[in-house]
Amino acid sequence: MAGHSKWANIQHRKGVQDAKRGKIFTRCIREITTAARNGDPDPANNPRLRLAIDKALTANMTRDTIERAVKRGAGGDDSAAIEEIRYEGYGPGGVAILVDVMTDNRNRTGDEILLIFSKNGGNRGAAGCVSYMFKSKALVRVKREGVDEDALIGDALDAGAEDVVTDDSDVFEIYGAVADLDKIKDALVSKKYPIESAEPTKKPDVLVALDENNAGKVLKMIEQFEDHDDVQKVWANFDIPDQVLAKLG
Repeated sequence: MAGHSKWANIQHRKGVQDAKRGKIFTRCIREITTAARNGDPDPANNPRLRLAIDKALTANMTRDTIERAVKRGAGGDDSAAIEEIRYEGYGPGGVAILVDVMTDNRNRTGDEILLIFSKNGGNRGAAGCVSYMFKSKALVRVKREGVDEDALIGDALDAGAEDVVTDDSDVFEIYGAVADLDKIKDALVSKKYPIESAEPTKKPDVLVALDENNAGKVLKMIEQFEDHDDVQKVWANFDIPDQVLAKLG
């Protein structure tokens, strides 16, 4: 799954850029508020809220800001109601794309997502049109530097992981069942592995290899999705061969 790893690294670099622009704070606050509203406001009893808080702390959000977001969600403030929606469709080259949003205006956001699909040579489809091509998985990323690959693989599998991706990127990608996310992460943390991130993801069953023309178009489309204020996550099932990736810079 080297191609998927490259895509994950592209996502990570984009995530760093988003953090610099402050977008990640907005996304974290929405996720915390929604998780607290839809579940127990105590993160010890709410895995989704616990994960959202961990991401916010990793992004250097203050605990005061996090606590205010939790209280806002737990208070059930109707003016803060946010709807979660998943849009599905195809991009250039037949790439399957999932776009998860949180919005207080379904019609506005739906129209804007549709526009991004259409103006970039894609098509938004009905619910379920591409989601069957992805599997829900836990994903723990461990920084490669200073880590013994064989030891990590053994420890990850012992913790319940299903697969460890070890290509030439700067992180190891460890996949498992979503229900095992905390177990895998906690086991690796206890062994002092440098965890970069831990979250649920959508792992594609099959990757679509892109040529230089379509690769550029798909990356442009996804960048526009990720720049949208209501978009939380974007997943796609493409692979960019090394020689094409080199040309794209």
